[in-house]
Amino acid sequence: MERMTDSPVNPAGEARPEGPAVGSEIFRAFVAGAGQMGAGIAQVLGQAGLSVYLYDLNQELAQRGYEVIHRNLARSVAKGRLREEERQAALGRIRAVCDLSEAAQADLVVEAIAEDLQAKAELFRRLDQLAPPQVIFASNTSSLSITRLAASTRRPERFVGLHFMNPVPVMSLVEVIRGQLTSPETFRTAWGLVVRLGKTPVEVQDYPGFVANRVLIPMINEAIFCVMEGVAKPEDVDTVLKLGANHPMGPLQLADFIGLDTCLAILDVMYRDLGDPKYRAAPLLRRMVQAGLLGRKSGRGFYQYA
Repeated sequence: MERMTDSPVNPAGEARPEGPAVGSEIFRAFVAGAGQMGAGIAQVLGQAGLSVYLYDLNQELAQRGYEVIHRNLARSVAKGRLREEERQAALGRIRAVCDLSEAAQADLVVEAIAEDLQAKAELFRRLDQLAPPQVIFASNTSSLSITRLAASTRRPERFVGLHFMNPVPVMSLVEVIRGQLTSPETFRTAWGLVVRLGKTPVEVQDYPGFVANRVLIPMINEAIFCVMEGVAKPEDVDTVLKLGANHPMGPLQLADFIGLDTCLAILDVMYRDLGDPKYRAAPLLRRMVQAGLLGRKSGRGFYQYA
């Protein structure tokens, strides 16, 4: 990946970090949450040469995340994107665990659990008791305040947001979010790690939804309103956006892929924290989540899945 030729300055007046040495001090990572996002993050970390502990509440869940990585890498080999020896090396660096104390062995802890403030804060409080003070904490939250999450620990200066896009192994963007007390050194290390992963870091300020979801999720919500009000059927709404706006995937298909529960959680955060009625979730979205129609992960959302 090419280095930036200029040196953009953030609103605080500090030059954005760059350089091959930045982020190289991270050797071991602990990923909390072995779901779709956590497994994807663990995979790219392992492929980049880091030793990774992939954690979940029990060994079965952690192993399930590891198996997802196994299948993803096997698919990459079959398509010629990866050599077999690279696949084996990456898998050998990733270990599925259900013991939270393994975080004490890491240089970086990345949280990737459900989009719930209380659950995330409680997890970070527990991790804060286990991980040495020098360990950097990062949250993959897609909408919650990094400053607020950092306040649940005794290391707010070593806390940063790393919002990976889904699916992590494919999408190049990572929003890097600086909390109110995040130190320049922590931000520089996180930025360098993202570059080391072959991703494109973008600095985003600590506002609800950041940039990606503040723009994307209201569009999805409006598409759901269109269905609810009978403007068009789901497949027709998606066709309009794909052919009329050149989107690779329609907003309702994308909502199913993200998870309707996650979309709802993000909207609720933005509505609560920004106080603007334009972020009010469509009643149809709330009803579908209440009915367990969550999209691909439940087998049914706006579309049905095998």
